[in-house]
Amino acid sequence: MERYSLIVVADETAPIRRFDILKSVVHRTMWGVGVVCVLLTLGLTDYVSLRRQHPELQELRIETKEQQAKIREVEEDLAQVEERLARIAELERKVRIIANLPGSAGTGGIEITEAGDPTRGDLEVPEAGSGSDSLESQDVDVEPVSEATVQPADSAPAHNPRVSELRREAVRLGAVADTRETTLMDLVSALENKHHHLDSSPAIWPTKGWLTSRFGYRVSPFTSQKQFHAGIDIAGRRGTPVIAPARGRVTYASNRGPMGLTVILDHGYGVRTMYGHNEAIEVARDDEVARGQTIARLGSSGRSTGPHLHYVVEVDGKPRNPLDYIFD
Repeated sequence: MERYSLIVVADETAPIRRFDILKSVVHRTMWGVGVVCVLLTLGLTDYVSLRRQHPELQELRIETKEQQAKIREVEEDLAQVEERLARIAELERKVRIIANLPGSAGTGGIEITEAGDPTRGDLEVPEAGSGSDSLESQDVDVEPVSEATVQPADSAPAHNPRVSELRREAVRLGAVADTRETTLMDLVSALENKHHHLDSSPAIWPTKGWLTSRFGYRVSPFTSQKQFHAGIDIAGRRGTPVIAPARGRVTYASNRGPMGLTVILDHGYGVRTMYGHNEAIEVARDDEVARGQTIARLGSSGRSTGPHLHYVVEVDGKPRNPLDYIFD
């Protein structure tokens, strides 16, 4: 094999030293050194380039964080706007219901599936809105369940798809707001001559306490059968004032069998309200009452499981969901 000879002479008196190295080893070593030099050169070049770009990268990082923060702020703002629009829509719905204007969509009353519907053949209860459910003939009270519920009362750059999505959402909410504004203006116009009607609408809570039973079908605590509950139950302390939620005339103020001591108010415009299971009655038949006036005291008279008010709203002889009329 071919070799390279390396002769080392230290001085005239020192022995001569000779080293033999294979040519293939020398060639591989030179190639290795060359590759290392190239790699070092490339690495040094990249390092210098990165050092030069470092300030720009820092600026981009800062800008990215700022844009992400702005996107989050926009998302939060859009969510708040959508929530407010939903509240406005609910307010409009209630106003239309109590003012009997077109476009109302109640959550109860005539929209409830009737007991006579063949698809509800398992329910042996009176038909919602029939004579047996009216204030003048309602003698069976479906009591509250024992458990009370609630007291009334990371994108960065501007070209990111999330930015485009937020812009589209903003445009959509703007269109919804414009439509809602137009609708509300029409509503205000329609209500200009309805102030007497609104004054006679049961728009406030009739007493303080806890909403223990809602409007609609439920299981009776007495029969364990599904029955139509034509009102809501509000549990509270015995003797708590029961007030008129709107102006009206007393048409009934006496004992009413299972309903106990009961008051019925006629508010005009086909609207009547009933208040059952009172401890005491503080008005008489044919009395004119104003909104907020005390008409009775909360109790547990009649067929009752405890102190509560059974509150019914009826429009044109049909029970409606009282919560559709309450604003506060």
